[in-house]
Amino acid sequence: MRFTTIYLGENKIEVFNNLLGRETIKVNGEIVSRKFSIFGAEHIFTLKENEESIEHRIDFGFGFNGVVFSLYRENKPIIESPKNGCLLFIAIFFIALTIGLLKDFVLK
Repeated sequence: MRFTTIYLGENKIEVFNNLLGRETIKVNGEIVSRKFSIFGAEHIFTLKENEESIEHRIDFGFGFNGVVFSLYRENKPIIESPKNGCLLFIAIFFIALTIGLLKDFVLK
């Protein structure tokens, strides 16, 4: 499913991800990066700007609101999302799961 679309100058960057962990980046309809990841991956690709190839990077991760991403142009942030809270979220999930499982086994 499409996560977001970014219009950067003359370029259209489409970001896709799915529940199986496949992340895909398309620039002007062409796939420039595809990776599988559970906790987020780094995608590096180039864009043409004024007949010059410029390196860009998209980083996926998790935040309190779910999946987040950041976009960098030559290592300078264009879009930067907070990624803190991932470890806290995972810890709370596993604690709740453990409590739920213990509750089921102890009460039976």
